[in-house]
Amino acid sequence: MPQAFIAAEDKRFYEHDGADDAAIARAAWSNMRAGETVSGASTITQQLIKNLVLDSRQTMSRKAQEMKLARELEKKLSKDEILTLYLNRVYFGAGLYGIDAASRYYFGKPPEGLSVPEAALLAALPKAPSKLNLRDNLEGAKARQLYVLEQMADLGFITAEEVTDAIETDITIIDAPVYNPQLGYVLDTVADRVTLMLPRPPGDMVVTLSLDVELQEKIRTKLNERMEKDGKSAKASQASAIVIDRDGRVVALVGGRDFTESEFNRVTQAKRQPGSSFKPFVYAAALENGFSPYDVFEDAPLAIGKWRPENYGGGFLGPMTLSEALARSTNTIAAELTQEASEESVIGIARRFGITTPLQPFPSIALGSQEVSLWEITRAFGTFQSGGLRMDPWLIEKIENSRGDVLYTRPDYNRDRVYDHELAKQMNGMLARVVNAKFGTGRRARFGNWMVAGKTGTSQDWRDAWFIGFTNAYVGGVWVGNDDDSPMAKVSGGGLPADLWSDIMQIVHAGMPPEPLLGAEAGIEMSEAAEERVTFYRGMAQAFATASSSRSGTRNGVRVIRQ
Repeated sequence: MPQAFIAAEDKRFYEHDGADDAAIARAAWSNMRAGETVSGASTITQQLIKNLVLDSRQTMSRKAQEMKLARELEKKLSKDEILTLYLNRVYFGAGLYGIDAASRYYFGKPPEGLSVPEAALLAALPKAPSKLNLRDNLEGAKARQLYVLEQMADLGFITAEEVTDAIETDITIIDAPVYNPQLGYVLDTVADRVTLMLPRPPGDMVVTLSLDVELQEKIRTKLNERMEKDGKSAKASQASAIVIDRDGRVVALVGGRDFTESEFNRVTQAKRQPGSSFKPFVYAAALENGFSPYDVFEDAPLAIGKWRPENYGGGFLGPMTLSEALARSTNTIAAELTQEASEESVIGIARRFGITTPLQPFPSIALGSQEVSLWEITRAFGTFQSGGLRMDPWLIEKIENSRGDVLYTRPDYNRDRVYDHELAKQMNGMLARVVNAKFGTGRRARFGNWMVAGKTGTSQDWRDAWFIGFTNAYVGGVWVGNDDDSPMAKVSGGGLPADLWSDIMQIVHAGMPPEPLLGAEAGIEMSEAAEERVTFYRGMAQAFATASSSRSGTRNGVRVIRQ
């Protein structure tokens, strides 16, 4: 292989000092006769310099700089070291950098296993790597191969008979490796992030990802199976999912059902109404403002200006604790809480937890009326899982170039505390009731013996359905809906999304022993005394209604029964 490249690119490689004066003179004469640049006379060392540190401009000053640096490099490295760097760096087209990549891509073997005709064929490619792609233009590459073989014979590397044999040898190009197109959602997201991280990313990047490809494919397959089974009757055509481990590593990201049909990433690019899956930020703000999970509010008709929030399914249940209200996803009480804590404090909590989409201080924010992405709301739930530390998910572990130079490596860092640890425990207790209480909206998200906490979400007219949840090991989010924003057949977050979430998490947690979840045990069921108080309040609802002025506190026009 090295002999083939020397014959093709730089016959006097072992004789010159980095720039070949005789070759430069010949090239200048050829160019003058042709009236245009037909020969560059670049040595292998000069080509290496150009690939390493210079741009591709064809000017006299740049050529002089290239020659100067090439001569300096020859004083620093041996010829064999320079040739090794060149062979590991040279571009072969089709996104292939280095001889090892090209050899395996076209012939399915390492470079040391190449035959003479195969080596000469690869040495033919750098002259015009795109034009001579071996799968698209094998005949054109063979014409250049003949030149390489003749030059090898001229230098004594091979005999004339070997040239003849090589010409007559059939060349077998292996089938192109099959890449999973469904990884396109991840790779597009990574490409966008690389551009932000490196203002001038090199063309030969090697990016190490956080993704667990095996889990990713299993999750994508399961999601598609369930959507094929249930999506049509539900009038739901799309679904997306993301799974993040407790350290912020994104292990799976499924941006849609089929990347080949739609490249739109419904995890990172889609902004949809989260519905009640936004309510945990309302309750987190309320706890921060002095409320407790067992404060009792009344589920009753409510007017905030001209807005009259209604409960899913209609009706009102009367007094209930905040813990029960979150588990039942009671809209009136979430709206009351937002007025008590203020819309601004709810927005502040959401921002601190990692939601970056602009939010407006409207009363309806309590019910998730403002659009967010699945990426950011799932990330925000990671703050509850950790006990108040913000989660910063990552897809990119390391970026290198083809020489092995590390351009970026994910730094170790301490997560910022954005919420009180004890309040996070209380929130986890309430979110665990969403999944585990007999009246919780997220019961279908349970799986195995793992403790699960989370929240369902359904937007207006069933246009979006969500389940966002977590165990002690992973945080995950699922969205189901239609790209055209058309309504589904009454699909709620506690239905198909919770089922999908449970299926996905069974895959992710397979073989892992169950782990306790911070604060969850305390919230699965209320104490007997608390249950008795709520029963009492329900039985005395009418009495409370008539005596509210003397037995209830009133703030901002909202009636609150405090314990």
